[in-house]
Amino acid sequence: MIEVDITDGMIEWAKEMAGDLGQLKNSITKGDGNLAGFLGEICANQIIQGSIIGTKDCDIIKDDITYDVKTKRCKDKPEDHYECSVAAYNTVQKCDHYVFVRVKNDLTKAWILGKYDKTRYFEDARYLRKGQRDGDNYFKVKANCYNIAIKDLEEL
Repeated sequence: MIEVDITDGMIEWAKEMAGDLGQLKNSITKGDGNLAGFLGEICANQIIQGSIIGTKDCDIIKDDITYDVKTKRCKDKPEDHYECSVAAYNTVQKCDHYVFVRVKNDLTKAWILGKYDKTRYFEDARYLRKGQRDGDNYFKVKANCYNIAIKDLEEL
């Protein structure tokens, strides 16, 4: 897990990106998570060192390898038994890896949790239906999704 300090410049860039995007179709948070999502992409790309391309299939590309960044907001540093999610309606994205990020609610820090090969993800992840409780943290999932524990991710 890599901790990243979020700068004012990163927040301004993410705000521009979020403003340009608007609300995505099927958005679980009705667009409320756009800022955190773009901060997740910006922070992940500090490690990947690729190009942020932001298509419907992937967010970052480097050396013909594509990454889709999945970001959740949080109150504190996540624990390794917390789970990462991919919404069930997102299973057709054309990317090579998922990268999972948590952004602190006050936008001061982010944690790059790791990555997982997209093909293997759906073989290894646990399926949850909307309303079920999420692993050890008992969060009620807001949409059908596939979950995997942070401790099971590969280092980025």
